[in-house]
Amino acid sequence: MTADAPRVQFLTVSEVAGVMRVSKMTVYRLVHAGELPAVRVGKSFRVPQEALTRYLAAAYIEGDRLSS
Repeated sequence: MTADAPRVQFLTVSEVAGVMRVSKMTVYRLVHAGELPAVRVGKSFRVPQEALTRYLAAAYIEGDRLSS
């Protein structure tokens, strides 16, 4: 890796669940459904931080849209 290469930060399923305040099973469902990109490392999954950021930004609901 060169000094110029961007450094990708990966999160465990537990860390993603903590950020989202959901269960690990919910994160696994999102990954298996293809809604949340992840990398398989052995038997584990790692979610790129940027993928989680994009997912949450796309899922964000404005307050006035809640009543529609």
